[in-house]
Amino acid sequence: MKEKKHLPVIGVGPIIVIPQLLLTAVGIIASRLWCFTFGKVQILKYPFLILGSLMILGGIYLWYSANYREKVFDGIVENRLITTGVYSIVRNPIYSAFFMVCIGAVLIANNLILLLTPVLCWIYMTILLIHTEEKWLRGMYGQEYEAYCKKVNRCIPWFPKG
Repeated sequence: MKEKKHLPVIGVGPIIVIPQLLLTAVGIIASRLWCFTFGKVQILKYPFLILGSLMILGGIYLWYSANYREKVFDGIVENRLITTGVYSIVRNPIYSAFFMVCIGAVLIANNLILLLTPVLCWIYMTILLIHTEEKWLRGMYGQEYEAYCKKVNRCIPWFPKG
């Protein structure tokens, strides 16, 4: 009996996540050592610290929920489109989790210049998702995936539409 095809278990994950982490880390290191020291705003230190910490905790929650509550890897192997739990508020919670952690780290670094990194990461992530995983999912699940896309945001967790 022929084995049913499914999406790659890892997919483009490392290609999306590793550059985000590297860009964030390099930006923070550069802001601490020699570049961008002028972007610090002392009055924003504590609000950014609180907001950044919340973003990191939110990212950890998304990652944990996608991997362990919704068991994304089981869903991939079983060819099941997961639309429950955190997948009901964001289509790509694992990528969103890393994105949120990076935003949190940038906020904690308290440098306005670094706020450009989440924008660049979001553009990069969105382009890759549209041309890879979303294309694969449309091919596998068709109308079911299209209906899901109309209700749930790609990368930013939010309340489902309709």
